[in-house]
Amino acid sequence: MDDESDSTSTRLPGASGAIPDVRPGEPRSALTVEMLAAAAGASADDAIWLDVIRKMDEVYNDLLQYEVALEEKNATLEDTQQFISSVLTSMSDLLIVCSRAGVIESVNEALASLLGVDAAVLHGRTVFDLFADDESRQHAGRLFADHSNHSVEDIEMLLKAANGSAIPVSLNCTPRYNGVGKMLGLVITGRPVGELRRAYQSLRRAHEDLKTTQQQLIHSEKMASLGRLVAGVAHELNNPISFVYGNTLAMKRYAERLRPYLAAVHADMPREEREALRRELRIDRLLDDLPSLIDGTVEGAERTRDIVDALKRFSATDRDERSAFDLVEVVERAVQWVCKAAANQFEVSLNLPASLEVLGSPGQMQQVVMNLVQNAADATENARERRLEILGRGEDGEAVIEFRDSGPGVPAGNLDKLFDPFFTTKPVGRGTGLGLAISYGIVERHGGTLKVSNHPKGGALFTLRLPLAPA
Repeated sequence: MDDESDSTSTRLPGASGAIPDVRPGEPRSALTVEMLAAAAGASADDAIWLDVIRKMDEVYNDLLQYEVALEEKNATLEDTQQFISSVLTSMSDLLIVCSRAGVIESVNEALASLLGVDAAVLHGRTVFDLFADDESRQHAGRLFADHSNHSVEDIEMLLKAANGSAIPVSLNCTPRYNGVGKMLGLVITGRPVGELRRAYQSLRRAHEDLKTTQQQLIHSEKMASLGRLVAGVAHELNNPISFVYGNTLAMKRYAERLRPYLAAVHADMPREEREALRRELRIDRLLDDLPSLIDGTVEGAERTRDIVDALKRFSATDRDERSAFDLVEVVERAVQWVCKAAANQFEVSLNLPASLEVLGSPGQMQQVVMNLVQNAADATENARERRLEILGRGEDGEAVIEFRDSGPGVPAGNLDKLFDPFFTTKPVGRGTGLGLAISYGIVERHGGTLKVSNHPKGGALFTLRLPLAPA
């Protein structure tokens, strides 16, 4: 063949000269097109061919971009499939994906391991082949016959293992849909009933242990409150009992002096000797002193009786008692008992009205006030001045009692936790974290509120509000 036939150059019709070679699969750039135009002489017919080549170049570039995007999507799809496969493999719960007709499309390794078969063997079989008894198969048939598209939870069925044994399982069925909302089949998940029962038993045991621990802690808190109460009451009872004891000893001495004088009177002793004995025994002074001794003894006994009565009311904190009582008296009594048992230099100032009548249990409310006063005593333990100010007033049908201490206040992060059960900032062994939680519950049962904040001038501020009793 001649040189012209051996050339690989491409010529355009009507153009003189050769056009540069274009290898198959090589993209044509705009510069290539311009070179073609220059070589073609830019005639009218040549412009048509150049436009065709330009379009082909654009189509080819689009195809390359589509190919790159397709490869990226394919890589993403492979990663997604690998992720889903790893999740399904690591699932401990059973998983079955089936069509509307019940044909198994996918299962996880947990199901295959439970049944003792290969997961690939189950693909294409019907889900009804997995059940060990007719009742389970009939139940499954009703699920697939029902097209109401609702989920079914916790149904117990029997699965058939490879060795022929029946395995009780608890299954959940959820419909699955395509992009346009058409139901494609069911997704069945479950767990062997034995595992669920063991989990429930463990949970029940943990709950029982928690309740026992909670009761022990509540009992510990009550014992701690009782210890503070006993210490305060011991100091409170000491004064009247000592008063009664001293008066009783005095009256005993007086009785010993009256005995010989009365014997002399009954023995018809001469008047002069009897008067001398009367002066010697100071009978007139004894008779003048007896009324005050008797009155003091009665007063001490009544004071002791009042304290014992208050103790009886306090011991009834667990009863649902609803009666009218004076909150001011409860506060004053609680302050006395706590302060008697508290360390020295803890000063409590009271600014209360004459009376604030409320409804409820005075014993329970006394426990609340004692907890608040004791909390203030503990909070001011390391303060320069250990002081608690208690202010009371009636406001909008409520009795309002404010407890402001001179301690460091409550950290902002602890304000919302202070009434939570078992929350405490005290060292180990100093508190259970139940005092304020119990007080909060008591106040709520009385229809009131108990709030805490930090006073602008320093220290913690507890505000107790209770509805006033109807007139």
